[in-house]
Amino acid sequence: MKSILRLSKALVACCFVLGFCFVLQAFAQSGRRQEPGKITRPTSGPGPIADPNRPGGSIKSTTASKKDPDEIEANDVVRISSNLVPIPVSAVDVKGNAVVNLKLDDFELLVDGQPQPLSDLTRAETSVRMALLFDNSGSLDFARDFEKHAAIRFFRKVMRAKDEAAIYSIATDSYLAQALTNDVVRLEQTIAGFGKPEGGTSLFDAIFDAATYLRPYSGRRVIVIVSDGIETTSHHAEFDPVMQHVLADDCQIYVVQTGLYEGANLRALAAERRMEQLTEQTGGAVYLPKTIPELDIAFDQIAADLSQQYVLSYYPAPEHRDGHLHVIDLKIKSRNDVRLRSRRGYYVPKSVANADW
Repeated sequence: MKSILRLSKALVACCFVLGFCFVLQAFAQSGRRQEPGKITRPTSGPGPIADPNRPGGSIKSTTASKKDPDEIEANDVVRISSNLVPIPVSAVDVKGNAVVNLKLDDFELLVDGQPQPLSDLTRAETSVRMALLFDNSGSLDFARDFEKHAAIRFFRKVMRAKDEAAIYSIATDSYLAQALTNDVVRLEQTIAGFGKPEGGTSLFDAIFDAATYLRPYSGRRVIVIVSDGIETTSHHAEFDPVMQHVLADDCQIYVVQTGLYEGANLRALAAERRMEQLTEQTGGAVYLPKTIPELDIAFDQIAADLSQQYVLSYYPAPEHRDGHLHVIDLKIKSRNDVRLRSRRGYYVPKSVANADW
């Protein structure tokens, strides 16, 4: 009898110990602490991220082993709240030749008429993120095949290994036809694949969307417009908000304005003035080719301009981060033989101006 009692007590003690160990293990698994600096990764990553602006409507899974060339890397991204105002500058002498030996101290910056310090100067080695806006609307049908060939040659001349370009189609519903890539062959194929021009011209929508698309990327942000500039069907119907948006996103605009020389009219003249304002305010240039050779020359000049630019950096004082447009005037201190072309102003949206800088 005593032996049976001792055996029962032993069994009870064993069950208690086993139960206590089971509770400890469950608690440890449910409340396990992570080592400092160590991230526990899920066994299976998230699925594809939908993106209607990318070919195919999606990008690769975020756990893919190879980088999607259209994805944004951490080093490419500029924080929207950054207070840096980049100022791309083209400098030429009285003969129109590029001046390439200027230093930071040679420049003088006035903001709203008051001298302001410049913090840095780089040359054209700064990478370029470009969006080419190609008019596929019914209003632009002059020398169509040559326009496409000229645009293709432009990519071959301007693109370097560290540069990327995207292509927008301007039509009734403007859209991103090719996401940012440094693959010149893909860019050429996109241009070559455009069909016969037809429909309306949502030019302002294309400009607005392209500026928004380029905004997260570092480097010089450039928009090249190949169009007659006549706006007909955009949802963003007002010009001034489009201009403010482009300035806020630090984009430089070049325009190859074709198709206007067949006959001047009020719409064409208004389009020409708008294109001049876009390029003057952003530091770009507008070209009005009237012959096929002049069209090719226009693309050559844009490529040369981008390859010879200076890029100055300006950090606005707190009182200039107020959501208003501020006028920029850039000068050369001690030389009278140099002409500068740069942006005429910068604009910080209120949502950014009120952010924690």
